[in-house]
Amino acid sequence: MSSSSPVPGGAVRPAAVVNADIRALVLSCGGWLYGEARQRYEMLVEEWTVACAAEREDVVAAA
Repeated sequence: MSSSSPVPGGAVRPAAVVNADIRALVLSCGGWLYGEARQRYEMLVEEWTVACAAEREDVVAAA
């Protein structure tokens, strides 16, 4: 897995970085997510959702 911790202080990591972590986790587990791997996956998906929303807000604000 790559950097698997959220950025401290409430900063949001880029969605692409979180997505890479999700892909690495799934690949490392052979696609089977149980126990800690499943919990980590769910946390990453939540983080990815927040990152996507933040990136959309940045795009709208720039328009």
